[in-house]
Amino acid sequence: MSNAEIVNKSRLPRDERRALLLSAALEVFTTAGYHSAAMDEIADRAKVSKPVLYQHFPSKLDLYLAVLDLHIDSLVFEIQKAIASTPDNKDRVYATVNTYFSFIEKEGEAFRLLFESDMSVEPQVHERLNRMTYDCAAAVSAVIAIDTGLSKEASMLIGVGMIGYAQVTARHWLERDSKLTKQNAVELVHNLMWRGISGFPLN
Repeated sequence: MSNAEIVNKSRLPRDERRALLLSAALEVFTTAGYHSAAMDEIADRAKVSKPVLYQHFPSKLDLYLAVLDLHIDSLVFEIQKAIASTPDNKDRVYATVNTYFSFIEKEGEAFRLLFESDMSVEPQVHERLNRMTYDCAAAVSAVIAIDTGLSKEASMLIGVGMIGYAQVTARHWLERDSKLTKQNAVELVHNLMWRGISGFPLN
């Protein structure tokens, strides 16, 4: 990379440069895995010098956690938005399931980073993944508690189960390169989930 290219990149606004680095890191981490990923490769893919990369992220772990946080926040926000999008609970379940499948369809690399990471046992990563599940399930359980009168603990258990089911089925659909369309898959998962949760009486 020429000096002119490095200077040109250095003139990018900080937020734009950070986004560029996170995008390059996501590609490398999902392709190589954390342990095999090299900061040199990430810097090269982002077309910046290695010192510039380290100015933003002091270590590979810091960079990995930043990528993780970005996509966890994005997924949690989309789940919360889906639940708030309608007052109809059947439609809420559909919107929640559809959010996971849409996330996969648009951001397969990010989904793999979140759910197939070789770093899931790292304490800081594990804590973030647990937070992601908790925050998504909390959004679901709040509605369950209000509508059914179940305790907070019972509602949270059901919320975790529903979120876990959506995650696992979406992951299966991605891994198997299913012949089912996204709409077919979402409708199947939605129907099964709704038949279960709709059995609880409203307050």
